[in-house]
Amino acid sequence: MGKLDGKVALITGAGSGIGRASALLFAEEGAKVAVADYVPAGGQETVKMIKEAGGEAIFIEVDVSKAADVENMVRTAVDTYGRIDILYNNAGIMGTEAATAEATEEDWDLVLDTNLKGVFLASKYAIPVMLSGGGGAIVNTASITGFIGSARLAAYGASKGGVVQLTKTMALEYADQNIRVNCICPGMIETTMTETEGLTSRTKFIPQKRAGRPEDVARAALYLASEDSAYVTASSLVVDGGWTAGVMIPSKAK
Repeated sequence: MGKLDGKVALITGAGSGIGRASALLFAEEGAKVAVADYVPAGGQETVKMIKEAGGEAIFIEVDVSKAADVENMVRTAVDTYGRIDILYNNAGIMGTEAATAEATEEDWDLVLDTNLKGVFLASKYAIPVMLSGGGGAIVNTASITGFIGSARLAAYGASKGGVVQLTKTMALEYADQNIRVNCICPGMIETTMTETEGLTSRTKFIPQKRAGRPEDVARAALYLASEDSAYVTASSLVVDGGWTAGVMIPSKAK
């Protein structure tokens, strides 16, 4: 018995990184997975990996910032599998690093449209489907930058702070209709979006002394998507190796 047996999961940004790891894990736990991504090659590869492992999946190309695309994504998932039990709003981009005064309006709009508007649109179209099916679970990928500042990433931080607040709002609105809404706030995770020269050096600030892996976040998403978290809604689950707990002072104890 898998934790998601009989469930249908729609995952955005599932063509790589956290989204792919989550799609693979959800399928392993028994879910039929609608793999949605902006990049067809990545999404199709995820579907192939799921099927080769004995799971069931389809690919849907989507730009989560466009309402027509998102509406089609939800419709395709329902036409294929008849329902949506789990929506994992994972698609996101970092944007260009720049001090606020040097940041461009175009970059601001792109990041907010993808990271925040995308969560709103997918939820807007998936929630009525969930309600007609008796409920479900929504998981949103936020970030620790939804709680703490990050210089040169104004748009990213604003978008992720917005995801945290949108999560709480939707959770309040639908708690009595059997829809749970939670978000995950990852710290430094080894994905194509965070592969920079400074990645290794920055792990010294993490108590666990390593960057997270996509699978670390996927397991958190599975918890929030499954009945293991039946009494959990409106929460922000931090997955950061202890990074945001506070300043670490090296112990002298041997």
